[in-house]
Amino acid sequence: MDDEFDAVLAAVGPRLRELRRRSGATLTALSETTGIPVSTLSRLESGHRKPGLELLLPLARTYRMPLDELVGAPAGLDPRVYPQPFKRNGMTVIPLTRKPGGLQAFKQILPAGPTDSEPDPRSHEGYHWLYVLNGRLRLVLGDQDLVLTSGEVAEFDTHLPHWFGNADARPVEFLSILGPQGERFHIKARYRPADLRHT
Repeated sequence: MDDEFDAVLAAVGPRLRELRRRSGATLTALSETTGIPVSTLSRLESGHRKPGLELLLPLARTYRMPLDELVGAPAGLDPRVYPQPFKRNGMTVIPLTRKPGGLQAFKQILPAGPTDSEPDPRSHEGYHWLYVLNGRLRLVLGDQDLVLTSGEVAEFDTHLPHWFGNADARPVEFLSILGPQGERFHIKARYRPADLRHT
């Protein structure tokens, strides 16, 4: 039992760091939301500070998740997932997986109306798989500008600059699976550095 308890405590820091990064928050922003000093948050994420209720409760409230889920307590007999939606850049994001690291699955909903902003493609580590449930999703992938409709799938190395938004005035719902570098699906769109294209 002590080993299991120690393992849960040791994993709290990396879990908190992954949750913060996934939410797009900085330590400073999280500090302002929770009232916990930046230095304490940093030490908590690095494992140099043991997590106590006085720190975990404000973090659970901020991330809108139960305390046992926040710390990754061993699962009970209830296999149901209780997703806590959050907003990012006007889009509703519903996590469908509970553990940071590895593959992450989300349902994402873009509200009605074409995306106002100009595409601003970004790149990062990993792989991304998209499946459109409803609506028309505009996907800018490198120098390609695509429109995906219901039932269509796109998959790509996220080193390739990418951006997505509404293709028309209707809402768009899609599933997203993000994998870290090294995870592979059945690849349909692949980034190849220029020096490898002609070898």
